[in-house]
Amino acid sequence: MKATIDIPDDLYRQVKAEAALRGVTVREVTTQLYRRWLAEGESGATRGTSSAWIRSWLEAADEAIKRAPAGPSAREELEADRNRLEPK
Repeated sequence: MKATIDIPDDLYRQVKAEAALRGVTVREVTTQLYRRWLAEGESGATRGTSSAWIRSWLEAADEAIKRAPAGPSAREELEADRNRLEPK
């Protein structure tokens, strides 16, 4: 189903850019957010609590890690580059 929604232009640009960096479409992001919102509504007591919010962010992080390309992390790349400049 197609739906039209109005959101601020700057927010859409940020979402579109982040989605591209993560290798997903805006449609996939939107669908995931709707599913998560509905699941939170089913749990009743945990809806709106800080623990539910943290749990949802940890789940999102786990999903992002699963989709991350193989190879060194950004932190490892930066540390290797920094070590290159350190005097020996």
